[in-house]
Amino acid sequence: MASDNGGASRDPLRDSFLRYFGYANEVGEAFRPLIPRSIVRLSYGVAIGYVLADVGSKTKETYEGNKKVKNAAITALDVFLWQLFASVIIPGFTINRITALSGRLLRNSKKTNEAIKRLGPTAIGLISIPFIVKPIDAFVTYTMDETYRKHVKS
Repeated sequence: MASDNGGASRDPLRDSFLRYFGYANEVGEAFRPLIPRSIVRLSYGVAIGYVLADVGSKTKETYEGNKKVKNAAITALDVFLWQLFASVIIPGFTINRITALSGRLLRNSKKTNEAIKRLGPTAIGLISIPFIVKPIDAFVTYTMDETYRKHVKS
């Protein structure tokens, strides 16, 4: 879920422990079979809070760099869209489906013990998170570069 930082200097929201707040909804989705729905929703709130903090940080940085509201607004929308898709929507959906499918497969397995049937989907969902991050980031960056970013110049 690390964004396309373009090789810029160290970014505390993307290059420190704060980045893990952006993973909250994936963790929530992985634990969905074991926790109340309200906790899963809360995990999305944490992830969206991270997205908004990143939007605010990048927008402020852009505005302070050139004092142009238009450029700051373009940055805000770009960061918001990138983070929303790369950090919340696509990974949340992906982990939700991985967890649901693995749960279905394990439940239908006659030789799997009950503890694995119960805890396995969450474990598989959690293990999947590191493997989905870079491909999703690259896909979102490519898609935005080929669509939205071609039409919006900062």
